[in-house]
Amino acid sequence: MTPASDPARKRLLMRSWRRGMREMDLLLGPFAEAELATMDGPTLDIYARMLEENDQDLYAWIIAKSRGETGCPAPYAGLIARISAAASDRIGKN
Repeated sequence: MTPASDPARKRLLMRSWRRGMREMDLLLGPFAEAELATMDGPTLDIYARMLEENDQDLYAWIIAKSRGETGCPAPYAGLIARISAAASDRIGKN
């Protein structure tokens, strides 16, 4: 299944690429393209709730995680770690 084949995933993909803060578009868009198709229902629900957070908070949580710090709300911790790791992998490949 691809994100485009499921309306809920398609909405989450669009919300991931159109955040309002370009840095967040570049962090969340590629992550969503790579991961949404394989996320289970509970993880999709958490991701959808996380996308409702403001960009400045999300950005701070992702950057803190990349430095080995914590501070994001517990429900988002797993996703924030995955987003941070995916961004680090993309940066390392360039």
